[in-house]
Formats: sequence, structure tokens, C-alpha cells
Amino acid sequence: MSTPLATTTNRLAWLLDDLALDGVRFAVLLSEDGLRVAHSGAIGIDDAERFAAAACGLRSLGKVLGEFCGGHANTVRQNMTEYDEGMVLITAAGAGTLLGVATTGDVDLALVAHRMNELAARVGHELGASPRHRSSTQEYSL
Repeated sequence: MSTPLATTTNRLAWLLDDLALDGVRFAVLLSEDGLRVAHSGAIGIDDAERFAAAACGLRSLGKVLGEFCGGHANTVRQNMTEYDEGMVLITAAGAGTLLGVATTGDVDLALVAHRMNELAARVGHELGASPRHRSSTQEYSL
């Protein structure tokens, strides 16, 4: 059984180079179920994995809240959360894949969002991760 590339390396970090902008702390590419695929900037692998899990949770909340902006089929395009010292942005980056960015408070938000959307459009098909499904023969043990 092979080990997923994302758990052992950071080979796809180069994809995030376009997000190395003034005010961007780091970027994390993650699967829709909260697994880190790649990361760049001032974040280590452990924190990138924690960020991926938290970003997945925030994205899920956005999906639930979408019905209050137009109905149950309303799709989340981008999450944006502002904090005292910065922002977190999350956007779709291909089927089953998300892109998360953390910024400082002094950032050109329009430029960051634009670059995130460009990256998602340009390489989304390459970044897509299929949803994981449990096979009928797969067993779990404690």
C-alpha cells in the first residue's frame, strides 16, 4: 500500500509561489476533507495540517450558512474571516480541493483574492482530489 504524497512530502509547494505576496503569512492547499496537500510560507508541516483541518471546518460552516443567502443549493465560493491581526481566506481549487491563505492585517486583499482565484482556475484540474470512499471490504480496527 502506498503512502499519500501529501503526508510524506511537500512537492506541490511550488504551485503556491504566486501567493508569496506582501502581507501573506502562508498558503495551504488542502483536500475538502481537511488533509494538507501542500504548504508554503512561514508555516511548518504540523501547523499546516492543523490549519487544513480548521479550514475544512470553516468551509463546512459556510456550506450550512449558504441557505440563508438564497437556498439549499447555494454554493460557497469563498470564505473570508477577519481577525484583529489578519484574515483567513478559503476558496475552491479544483474538485475536492481547497486553497487557504492567512494574511497580516496590512494586506492588499483584492490582490490576494485575485491571485487565489487565478491559481484555482489555472491549475484546478491538476489539484483536484477525488472524495475518499470506504470500500465494502475495508475494515477498521482500534
